[in-house]
Amino acid sequence: MKDIRKVLIIGGNGFIGTNLARRLSKREDLDVYSFDLTMPEKKVTGVSYLTGDFFDDCVLEETVEGMDLVIHSLSTVNPGNSNKKYMEGYKRDFIQTVNLCSMLIRQKTNMIFLSSGGTVYGVQEIQPIKETALPVPINHYGSLKLCIESVIRTFNTQLHTKMRIARISNPYGPGQDYHKGVGFVDAAIKKSLEGETLEIWGDGENIRDYIYIEDVCGMLEALVDYEGEEEVFNLSSNEGISQNRVVEILKKLDKSSEVIYKDARSVDARKIVLDNTKIRSIYTEKLCSFEEGVKKYYNYLKEQQENLS
Repeated sequence: MKDIRKVLIIGGNGFIGTNLARRLSKREDLDVYSFDLTMPEKKVTGVSYLTGDFFDDCVLEETVEGMDLVIHSLSTVNPGNSNKKYMEGYKRDFIQTVNLCSMLIRQKTNMIFLSSGGTVYGVQEIQPIKETALPVPINHYGSLKLCIESVIRTFNTQLHTKMRIARISNPYGPGQDYHKGVGFVDAAIKKSLEGETLEIWGDGENIRDYIYIEDVCGMLEALVDYEGEEEVFNLSSNEGISQNRVVEILKKLDKSSEVIYKDARSVDARKIVLDNTKIRSIYTEKLCSFEEGVKKYYNYLKEQQENLS
């Protein structure tokens, strides 16, 4: 039997963190720890929960001590608010993540950093976008993620560490909350179920690479086991879907909500589709198609709604 590895998820109460903890907790060769500011409302069986302030150096150092792998999924800014709160991101998230890297390097612990494939690349002519494309982020959220990536890659080059960067496209599914600044699919489905008006910034033809959360977690699990030389991976569906297409699919499932189109935002790229060839070379399970994923998530939320009524 393999040695049991201790895996810590920083930001474990979040959308991705919670779903990833649930998946990894099923592994007999892993001890899974979740670290966040508070205890979650619902705990995942088999996960050990730690609480504390990520920005407290003493707390953070004590938390990561003895861990074999750290998965960093915490962020205090999001794509929607980063152009207003950018200094908070650079002064806090960036500096403390560099600090985290230093701690992990001293104790020879590896890390997977969850970056944003939906924002780091910015405007790109060649689609789908490969990991080798030059990132040109158009909002501070993407810029912040890229700054952290650059530090990680410098450490990898200078110290021969193998910290990984996972550029995740646009995940959706159970546990997401669009009120936190991301999640068009989440907003569209929930507003459809509630009969509320859906706002779209622009003409609805902005294209994104939506990926179901279970597929994201499967890809991240593959990176937990990965021992190769690659450091940057796109985690995506490799499929472009417009916002108008999302609305069309919801119409097939039920009455969709009224849609209001507003002026386009400068923080939004027109099209982002990520090439997933590299991650698919190590994660070969069948991916959930977008229509299947929307139907699955819609039915999940509808059942929750009915149980509450």
